[in-house]
Amino acid sequence: MSRPRNDSPNQRSSHGIVVTGASSGIGRAIAIQLAKSEHAAGLRGRFLVHFRNNRAGAESTAESIRELGHHVETVSADLAKPAEVDHLADVAFDRLGTIQTWVNNAGVDVLTGDAANWSFEEKLQKLLAVDVQGTIRLSRSVGDRLLQQAQTQHSSQILPPVMVFIGWDQAPLGMEGDAGLMFGPVKAAVMAFSASLAQTLAPHVRVNTVSPGWIQTAWGESTHGYWDQRATGQSLMNRWGRPEDIAEAVAYLTQPSNSFVTGQNLNVNGGWNRRFDVRSTDQ
Repeated sequence: MSRPRNDSPNQRSSHGIVVTGASSGIGRAIAIQLAKSEHAAGLRGRFLVHFRNNRAGAESTAESIRELGHHVETVSADLAKPAEVDHLADVAFDRLGTIQTWVNNAGVDVLTGDAANWSFEEKLQKLLAVDVQGTIRLSRSVGDRLLQQAQTQHSSQILPPVMVFIGWDQAPLGMEGDAGLMFGPVKAAVMAFSASLAQTLAPHVRVNTVSPGWIQTAWGESTHGYWDQRATGQSLMNRWGRPEDIAEAVAYLTQPSNSFVTGQNLNVNGGWNRRFDVRSTDQ
């Protein structure tokens, strides 16, 4: 566990914030953006940065958060292993106490590194184990605790805690190829679970989903040609999305002023381009 530093007595104490899979990419951007939001509000947040293997990345994320004056700890857990899922939930509430924001970002990267060479079946099984089963087990446990937390506060002045999931904008409609056949059903399951959890925990806990489009993370940074043209061409903004674009959306959904927003899915994809390009008729 990392140790808190830079606690300022001049800042008002704040609530606990957990971001899973925050050692790199979208998760790192989310954690840092939430830290910036807390800092801008004059609050001293208490953060838990989760990672699986990338300890150096998690510590880098934590250091960026500390620089904004927040308390930060890190914890490792493999969401494919039920015992480690339960341990993560226990550590979060033991270390942070009251938790206001929980972001379920962790997922398996099967597009880069050694995993890129796995078979379709291997990739799918790992995605189902982590992104679906692990996320559901963790979220049910955390959701129950957030519900108990909210019900025991007995104050109309205390805003409900919030949980945010990460979906995929193409999951409801589908995409051709192995990527669509894997990520489509996996992320559709996550999005459906999020919507059902919102129904289950309301009005005491808010639950929403952010669904990215083409975001230039590790895979997007290494690709070119066809995929670069597709990513930019399918966005009305004519560019790849950035991890920071997703982080801004998550920050919006977790803002206390948005306490009337729950059970929603927010697509962050630059606007889906449905325009017909007349030049395509020449090909």
